[in-house]
Amino acid sequence: MDESRTPLPPLPPLSEDYVRTVSALFECLGRALICLDRDFTVVHASSGLDSLVGEGAASSILGKPVDEFLSPELFAKGGSLRRPLEAGERREGWGATLRIGNGSTRFMSITAAPVAGVESDLCDPRVAYLLVVRAAEDPAVVDTALPTLFSGLIGRSSAMLRIFRLVQNLEQSEATILLTGESGTGKELLARAFHVHSPRRRGPFVAVNCGALPGELLETELFGHVRGAFTGAIRDRVGRFEAASGGTLFLDEVADLSLPLQVKLLRVLQERKFERVGETRSLDADARIIAATNQDLPRAVLEGRFREDLYYRLRVVPITIPPLRERREDLEPLARHLLARVEARNGRSLLLGPDALRAVLGYPWPGNVRELENALEYAVAVCQGQTLHRQDLPAEVREGGGVGTVPKPVVGLRAEGAPVPPGVSSYDRERARLREALDAHRWSRAETARALGMSRTTLWRKMRELGLSR
Repeated sequence: MDESRTPLPPLPPLSEDYVRTVSALFECLGRALICLDRDFTVVHASSGLDSLVGEGAASSILGKPVDEFLSPELFAKGGSLRRPLEAGERREGWGATLRIGNGSTRFMSITAAPVAGVESDLCDPRVAYLLVVRAAEDPAVVDTALPTLFSGLIGRSSAMLRIFRLVQNLEQSEATILLTGESGTGKELLARAFHVHSPRRRGPFVAVNCGALPGELLETELFGHVRGAFTGAIRDRVGRFEAASGGTLFLDEVADLSLPLQVKLLRVLQERKFERVGETRSLDADARIIAATNQDLPRAVLEGRFREDLYYRLRVVPITIPPLRERREDLEPLARHLLARVEARNGRSLLLGPDALRAVLGYPWPGNVRELENALEYAVAVCQGQTLHRQDLPAEVREGGGVGTVPKPVVGLRAEGAPVPPGVSSYDRERARLREALDAHRWSRAETARALGMSRTTLWRKMRELGLSR
């Protein structure tokens, strides 16, 4: 708490009694009442919060900005709930993460409303907004399919809520995690969520894209090197394993590791030691490993492209993030949240028109969340009025398939176990699909990569593997 903050004056006697009575009524229903001033600072918190979270919770948040302890993505300036509240709108049944005291978190359901037109001695004049809070573990809350914002991820589908709960359940664990899912589904965001909700939260989070560098450069990137290890090594360099000491190392696109590097990574996981390139002295590897891939690792193991022993070392906790087309109930809250984020970057405030929302819900989003955010970025840039309409969206979204349409899989992202049509090899099919995507974007690597939700480096590598050139 900022010690320079002016202490809150006591409530007038009549107002204090009234608030206490109302708070007690909410507590009877298993709810807590939080009152905010116009700066979104807590001026009152009912004792019901102690029952929901723990003794002393209510007193600990008095005088604090609400975004310090309750989902900053929602309540910080430009947040998904703060903006409509400031505009005089009410929001019901939003999921949020509450963090109080020892750093542990808990899912809560939030109903938020502005206080307008209340002029009475019974109401503290400082109160501008009311929050009604209840535990999201309550079955009545689960049944409402509330949208939950959790460490930058948002969802209301049962699949995403299960993932959010798993993050909470693993708060005291340092187990290795393997994240799988199509490109653009938010694997790095989820990796960061695991880091933030872990015993290593105060350490660094270091991310490495294993598909962005050739093997010899990736080795020194991961493990570092000593002076003179190779031509151009004019000084010692700290690798990512060393930089992530005490924290988390995120290995994105881990399936792209060469076999020699897979052997070295396996040794690190087994012995918790590594050597810099050109050095024989072993260093301790004190970083938790979270790996991610959009490829079918079991198939890569069968084809000899990925070591089986490394695969099982990485998948101690395997998690698959489903694509957007399989969790369509997440689309509307996700679109509104991303639109608020894009608007904040561009200094605009727009409404999402019903026709635009229908187009968003009807498109299959092969590039997943990344493609959705790019589409909204485009729409905000071209929108001329105060409401975002269907015609403001990119052409492929305006003309996209219906809700039941299954998009063509992105290269390398064929679902595990999906059959290959008779007479057509998976290589030929993937080559044809990538060529079609390149043709659709006039062979612009930047536009094609953006549409497919992958980096230009990954696209270039896949083009080379599939023998594609203009």
